[in-house]
Amino acid sequence: MITTAKPADMPSPLSLDGDRLWSNILSTARIGAHGKTGMNRLALSASDAEVREWFASECRALGCTVEVDDIGNMFSVLPGSKPGLATIAVGSHLDTQPAGGRFDGILGVLAGVEILRALHVSGQMLRHPFAVVNWTNEEGSRFSPAMMGSGVFCGVHDIGSIHALSDKEGLTVGEALDKIGYRGEHIAGYLPMAAYLELHIEQGPVLEADGSKVGIVSGVQGLRWLDVRIRGTEAHAGAFPMTLREDALVSAAKVVLATEAIAHKYPPGVATVGSIHVAPNSRNVVPGEVRLEIDLRHTEESGLAAMEAELVADIARLVPQAELSVVWRKSPVLFNATLRETIQEEAEGLGLSALHMVSGAGHDAAHVAVKVPTAMIFIPSREGLSHNEREYSSPQQCADGANLLLRSVLRIDEILGS
Repeated sequence: MITTAKPADMPSPLSLDGDRLWSNILSTARIGAHGKTGMNRLALSASDAEVREWFASECRALGCTVEVDDIGNMFSVLPGSKPGLATIAVGSHLDTQPAGGRFDGILGVLAGVEILRALHVSGQMLRHPFAVVNWTNEEGSRFSPAMMGSGVFCGVHDIGSIHALSDKEGLTVGEALDKIGYRGEHIAGYLPMAAYLELHIEQGPVLEADGSKVGIVSGVQGLRWLDVRIRGTEAHAGAFPMTLREDALVSAAKVVLATEAIAHKYPPGVATVGSIHVAPNSRNVVPGEVRLEIDLRHTEESGLAAMEAELVADIARLVPQAELSVVWRKSPVLFNATLRETIQEEAEGLGLSALHMVSGAGHDAAHVAVKVPTAMIFIPSREGLSHNEREYSSPQQCADGANLLLRSVLRIDEILGS
């Protein structure tokens, strides 16, 4: 049985059923299961449609209306007792990486469902309307960019341009929405929110190493995505002399090393070459073209800008023939101080040690924070693993995070709009 830590003299206010939360995490993981414990539930796929139907059915049974906007974001809304107040929302995403885990994003949505269930069973009604959100295509694995649904909701992306984007098979976002029946009638951004909270696994090793039960996220690193294309000359690997070669992969290796060096120069920045495409990709042919996808991140805008500018200059110096484009820029985000303080107080009330930390990964909350007071809660990830079928957080850790989310919602409902 999962327990909730609290001081001995503390009364027992509303709490959710951690065992049922865990059961739902395991049962929904069968939708799009991959390998032993992994997930392959790409955005707007058949398995995504199936888990969306499960989510909608559960929420309707708990008294919610389920509303969908024109990018497929789902909002399960429970009415509040005081007319005219904006919605308090929690949520995350149900789509996964092609070989992802059972907790990334999923925890935040299922914890929201359990909050709805706790309110339903207790008969308690919040003053504000309360919504659980499933954002479309957070992962960006099938359609780019990542955090697509929340980006459209917040006006970062134009809906027409997003609908026209296609996956590797040529199917557009708009066509995929229609195929699974989730191009909704609401215009993205239609729902006014008073606050948004997101519960998520950390996806890194910091909390586990620190020993803290939860993380209170102060903000999200900014990022830059760069694409680099390097052209050389294809030639026979045996017959063409080394002194005359134009080997595109050798040039690409210089870019990889320069990318790593930039991160070390601007701590706590990180830099990754996450994708390399080599053509013609044959053992006995000198590579004639290489395409690299680079990810730069930093907690400060100044650090991020310096990393980008210096790397661009380094690439131009090391590989003059390289073609470079910046495909995505996202500034660092700072979350709402009042909401973070509220979460801290509720964590103390639950007896949960909390670490204030910056998120290294991007989340829908980073987009929403531009429009709505926003905060995030992390729970530990075993060995820091995520985007991996070995991704794991324990039943107790999931319950701790979900109960902290619930208590924070209840407290925010009291202090906002008073």
